[in-house]
Amino acid sequence: MPEPALDAVIVGGGHNGLVAAAYLARAGRRVRLLERLEHVGGAAVSAHAFEGVDARLSRYSYLVSLLPRNIVDDLGARVRLVPRRFSSYTPDPATGGRTGLLIGPDSTFGAIGAAADQKGFEDFYRRCALVTSRLWPTLIEPLRTRSELRAAVVAAGGADAAAAWQAIVERPISEAITTAAGDDVVRGVMATDALIGTFAALDDESLVQNRCFLYHLVGGGTGAWDVPIGGMGAVTGALAAAAAGFGAEIVTGAEVYAIHPDGEVHYRHGGTDHRVGATRVLANVTPAVLARLLGEPEPDIAPGSQVKVNLMLRRLPRLRDENVTPEQAFGGTFHINESYRQLDDAYARAASGSVPAPLPCEIYCHTLADPTILSESLRAAGAHTLTVFGLHTPHSLALSEAPDRLRDTLTSAALTSLNSVLAEPIQDVLWQDSAGRLCIETKTTADLEGALGMTNGNIFHGALAWPFAEDGEPLDTPARRWGAATDHDRILLCGSGSRRGGAVSGIGGHNAAMAALGL
Repeated sequence: MPEPALDAVIVGGGHNGLVAAAYLARAGRRVRLLERLEHVGGAAVSAHAFEGVDARLSRYSYLVSLLPRNIVDDLGARVRLVPRRFSSYTPDPATGGRTGLLIGPDSTFGAIGAAADQKGFEDFYRRCALVTSRLWPTLIEPLRTRSELRAAVVAAGGADAAAAWQAIVERPISEAITTAAGDDVVRGVMATDALIGTFAALDDESLVQNRCFLYHLVGGGTGAWDVPIGGMGAVTGALAAAAAGFGAEIVTGAEVYAIHPDGEVHYRHGGTDHRVGATRVLANVTPAVLARLLGEPEPDIAPGSQVKVNLMLRRLPRLRDENVTPEQAFGGTFHINESYRQLDDAYARAASGSVPAPLPCEIYCHTLADPTILSESLRAAGAHTLTVFGLHTPHSLALSEAPDRLRDTLTSAALTSLNSVLAEPIQDVLWQDSAGRLCIETKTTADLEGALGMTNGNIFHGALAWPFAEDGEPLDTPARRWGAATDHDRILLCGSGSRRGGAVSGIGGHNAAMAALGL
């Protein structure tokens, strides 16, 4: 092939690809980013999901915790985040939602008869922070080994930190949760962070649930999940503007159909085939998609396990719990049918091939924290958006049913679960679009695979990996030190499938860019 025309070609214009493009262009490299769709952003996009309704919903991803401020500041990206007022609210399924646990200012453990668990709950998260606060800064540094990182955690936090490391990294997280709290609802609140997007039992010896738990708590060292002002599309827009401002070339509607290990990329754009050579190719696609582009056998990818239902409301629904206002309940994460036993039962039912009933769900209301995604008329009318995120809906379900039928089944399961704790059916407060249809949009794992190329609908591009190297693992190249290595020297992973990738973080893009720069 001819001499490389570019320093880097980035395949895939999700947020990680944009971060990588921005860093490389900022360093003076010649960069071309190729995105198959007609817009950048991947899963971090906003859309007018309902006909004639002027609301920009975060269509796939929705909250931000893992995006380091260092990345935002380095790139000069105008990303604005706002905290939520409460941490969570959980109706007690034992009372049909007539009582519930509000966590935040003036937590209400006593309302569900769990006052004795409040100290254990708070101590649990205090100990977790001894690990996450030390680990967080290392996510945008060269990989440390397991032993090195453990030693640093213990040196900073002593015996409590050693116990927390053991609980999070060495033993199934179920053990620490059931030791810290006795109440079934309290245990469930603690456990959900181990299951979001991950299909596993809480006591799974593989510890895949622990890795999921860690990533949900490590952001900022505190685990706080914030609302992006303007929605996820605003985050993408800021990163794209930064990349373009530094001189990166962004090409949309460019479908890459082959990558060669020597750095040559073949793509189709505007009805014409193109090929370009680069010193480095950064792949912001799943490892399975990368293998397909290379003409190699595809690795097994863990199935995704979630359903997302976007709703547009005329107003917030009334609750059965008269001691909590809707603004309080929906001001954080609203847990539905997620007690510890319900989570276990749902996993068993899904593992047997059935949709869980009731479906464990989490809800978040963007518009309570950021009404800017609504037009002035919608705001004046009291409208709100809700995102319902269902757990334990593995991609295997999508393989056994027609897509439309599965979408209907999961939509019904999510709304039924929500209605089980409301004082009125959610359908009664849904907005109607310009054609008179209820404003409901459901995205399944099959939708993620078809629309975004996320293999098996896995939002993490595969099972999450520990954010450190194992002792004895070779770290002899920049790509290996930064967790971006593939089997080919010129090709780097820069998306969620890279080491320390996952969620809207930019970490995969940052680290791949550092490896490409030889740092």
